[in-house]
Amino acid sequence: MKRFTCIDLFAGAGGLSEGFLQTGRFDFLAHVEWEKPMINTLRNNLMKRWNYSEEKAKQSVIRFDIQKTAELIHGNWQEDTIIDYGNDNADMVIEMGLDGLVADRSVDIIIGGPPCQAYSLAGRAQDPDSMKNDYRNYLFESFVEIVNYYKPQMFIFENVPGILSASPGDKLVIERICMAFEKIGYAIRKPSEMKKSIYSSADFQVPQERKRVIIIGVNDKSEFNVEDFYASLDSFKSKKRKRTVRDAIGNLPKFKPLDEPYKIQNKNISHELIGNKIIPLHNARYNNKRDIGAFKIWLTNSMNYASTKDKLEFYYKVTGKKTNHNKYRNLEWDKPSPTIVSHLYKDGLMFIHPDIDQLRSITIREAALLQTFPFDFEFVGSDAYCYKMIGNAVPVLFSKYIALAIIKVLEKK
Repeated sequence: MKRFTCIDLFAGAGGLSEGFLQTGRFDFLAHVEWEKPMINTLRNNLMKRWNYSEEKAKQSVIRFDIQKTAELIHGNWQEDTIIDYGNDNADMVIEMGLDGLVADRSVDIIIGGPPCQAYSLAGRAQDPDSMKNDYRNYLFESFVEIVNYYKPQMFIFENVPGILSASPGDKLVIERICMAFEKIGYAIRKPSEMKKSIYSSADFQVPQERKRVIIIGVNDKSEFNVEDFYASLDSFKSKKRKRTVRDAIGNLPKFKPLDEPYKIQNKNISHELIGNKIIPLHNARYNNKRDIGAFKIWLTNSMNYASTKDKLEFYYKVTGKKTNHNKYRNLEWDKPSPTIVSHLYKDGLMFIHPDIDQLRSITIREAALLQTFPFDFEFVGSDAYCYKMIGNAVPVLFSKYIALAIIKVLEKK
């Protein structure tokens, strides 16, 4: 059975990689990521879940600034690069870069997606300059450069729907992306066709309404058409009912709010576990009395369905502050979750648990399960970083279906 070689760029905690690995058909030559907690999480799970040796995990998971693309590809790192990243990477990577890991093998597929904050509608709405001056607008150029160098059969480029309307300069980002890939010999859909490339994870049995643009590019020398891959991905859309919040987290141990919060080892505690079944990373995050009271009113009055005016007035009554954006929302048992976002690391007010008896926001483990990470997947880092890496990830199950769609086409060769 043929296996395919793969490189994961902007790998994060490994949502895309995990889905591809679960098919048993992909050999990852490298994963590239910048932030340390994500690096540690990815290495840890490759060792514990996929039997990587410690040496192989450190070698293949590269902590690096992808904007230094030439050094990433060829190695021979400059002194300042070694100072910044040397201790976190294997000597062979420092000396030979991705070339050392790829060696004499061809690369079949490159996957990944640059950070979405510069493209997201929420990010642009909250930034005074609508993110037009954000360097992340142009990180796709490094992705293009690496694809151009290794010339894989195809690539998968994932991002938020806002990438279709983002315009940091005199041209839409999506037009720049399409032109860049076409220039290096890859067929992709035209910008005017890209709305067809928006997929909801909920259509693939992920208990979350998470819409993302999946840009598929195919080498001009390939015998396949880019539409073959989209047709293959469409064929995996589920005909079953959508999975819900209840399906994903309904059986987890419950918590109850304390009459009086307390502090232990400098950590504030506002809820206690009911029973004695302890699950890693399933710990109620601290919510102060004001928030707990707000959650009770919100859930009692089904305020998800209140008017925008009533929601904004509610926030003012609770906080004494005015806002133009709703700040509260609860998950609903019998619906998929709304999009799990990295903003979860700041607060959980938009992710209130649906059980009115618990009066809390969701735990790290609950967020991970809504993203379809395996139950035993370990996240390494502070609570804030765990929420952040989960919110930034591609849902594992959706990633697996992308991988299966690729296999389905490539096996016809």
